[in-house]
Amino acid sequence: MEFTPRPKSQRPKKPFWERLVPKEIWGRILIYYIAIPLVSLLLVYILFDRIVMPITTRHGSEFALPDVNDKSEEAARKILNEEGLGMEVTSREYRPGIPEGVVVSQYPPVGTKVKSGRIVKVSTSIGQKMVRVPALAGFSVRQAQLYIEATGLLLGDIAWTFSDSLPENVVVFAYPATGKEIPSGSVVNLMVNRGRLVAGILMPNLIGRQLEEAQKMIEEAGLKIGLVKHVHDNNYLPETVMEQSVEASTELQPGEEIDLVVSTTD
Repeated sequence: MEFTPRPKSQRPKKPFWERLVPKEIWGRILIYYIAIPLVSLLLVYILFDRIVMPITTRHGSEFALPDVNDKSEEAARKILNEEGLGMEVTSREYRPGIPEGVVVSQYPPVGTKVKSGRIVKVSTSIGQKMVRVPALAGFSVRQAQLYIEATGLLLGDIAWTFSDSLPENVVVFAYPATGKEIPSGSVVNLMVNRGRLVAGILMPNLIGRQLEEAQKMIEEAGLKIGLVKHVHDNNYLPETVMEQSVEASTELQPGEEIDLVVSTTD
C-alpha cells in the first residue's frame, strides 16, 4: 500500500510552549528553576525551625549565671557551653594551694541574670610562684630587708654571730641559702655580724696566792692589776690575796683591770 503524506494543513500542531522552547529543554528548566529552589526552601525551613528558632527563643530569656569557681578550666567551659554561654580566660594568677588551671574568679558574678550567648570572663590559677633567695651577704639588715621584700619574700628571724672578715652589723649569710628556690611569701632568716671575733679571757682564781704570784698570773692572762688594798688579817700569811674584784671563771676582755684585797699583819 502506498503511503500518502498528509497535507501540512492536516498535520497536528505542537503546543505553543513546545514551539517556543524545545521539549528536551523543559526538563532542565523544571530541575533548575523549580525542583532545586523548592528543596533549598525546605532545607532553610528545617534549619530555621530546628536551630535558629530555639536559639532566638532562649536568647530572649534570662537565667542565673552558674558557678564555675574552683572548677578546672575544661569543666568550667563545658558547664557554660551547656547553658549557651561562652568563656574567655582573661588572666592567670599565682595562687598558693590552688592547682594550676582551676578557676579562681568569674565575671559576671555567680547568680547574675544573663542571656544565652554571653561571654563569661574567668581568671585561673597557675599555682605557687617560686622565687630565688637573693644574695644578701655584706649588706646591712635594712638593705637586706628591702631586697627580700622586693623578691616577694618576708624577713624572718635575725640571729647574731662574730666575724673578722665582715664589718659589724652586716649580713653574714641567709637561710634558706642564697639561690635556693622557695615559695613566694616565705620567710628568710638572717645571720648578722655582731663584731670581730675575739677570744674571751677567763678570770683566774687568785684567792690564797701570794701577791707577787697573783700579779704574774693577771699579766700573763692579758689583764691588768688595778687597786691593791691591804687589810689586817692574822688568819692569812702577809701579802696573801683574800679577795678579787672579778669572780673566778668570768669571761673578760683583754686589758681589763682587776682589784685585789691583800692581807697584812702590821
